[in-house]
Amino acid sequence: MSTGTRPTRRRLEPAERRAEILAVARRLFGAGSYASVSTSDIAAAAGVARPLINHYFGGKRELYLEVVRQMMIVPAPVVESLPEGPVRRRLEVGIERWIDVVDRNRDAWLTAIGPESAGRDPEIERIMLEADDVAADRVLAGALMTDVTEGREELRAMIRSYGGMLRAASREWLIRGTLNRGELRTFLVESIMGLIEVTYPAVLAERNGARKPPESSPSTV
Repeated sequence: MSTGTRPTRRRLEPAERRAEILAVARRLFGAGSYASVSTSDIAAAAGVARPLINHYFGGKRELYLEVVRQMMIVPAPVVESLPEGPVRRRLEVGIERWIDVVDRNRDAWLTAIGPESAGRDPEIERIMLEADDVAADRVLAGALMTDVTEGREELRAMIRSYGGMLRAASREWLIRGTLNRGELRTFLVESIMGLIEVTYPAVLAERNGARKPPESSPSTV
C-alpha cells in the first residue's frame, strides 16, 4: 500500500507520539483494510521507525484493536457538558456530537463495524461488549437516569440493543445513502426517546404484572 512521501519526523512527547501513530493507523485502516495495511505503511506515514509501533502497541494486531476500541467506545465529550433542561434536548445534543465524530472518521468507523471486525475475533468481541456497556452508562447519564434502580439491568440491556440499531442506521447513512444526516439524527433521537418513555415502562409493567409506569422512569422528559 502506497503512503506517499515520508513526513519529517518531529520531536513529540511519548503520549503525543502514540496519539499520532494511532491517528495515522485509523486513517490507513479506514482507507484500506487490516490485511492491506502493514506496520511499515503506518510507520512511514507517521514518520517513525517501525520498532516504535511495537514499543507503543506491541504489533499490528494490537494497534488495530486499539483503533477499533477508539472508534467503538463513545467518547466522553459526547455526554460531557450537556445543556441543562429537558432530557430530549440533552440527548439531541449528545447524538449530534456522536454523528459529528462518525462523520469526521467515517472510513475508520465503517472499518470498525464492518465484516472484518465482526469476524468472531474474541478480542474484538470483548471490545464490542465493553463499548456497549460504556455507551449504556453514558446514555443513562445523558438522560439523567443514573440513579435508576428498578429494572436497571433491563434498561441497560435495551440501550445496548439500541447501540446495535445505531450501528446499522449509520450504515444506511454512510453506505446505502437511504438516510441523510438529518433523518438519521431524527431517527436516533426519536428511537431513544421512545425507549425511555414507552418501551422501558412497558417492559417493567410486563415484568411486574402492572400497567403503570415505574416511579423511576423520567416524568419530565
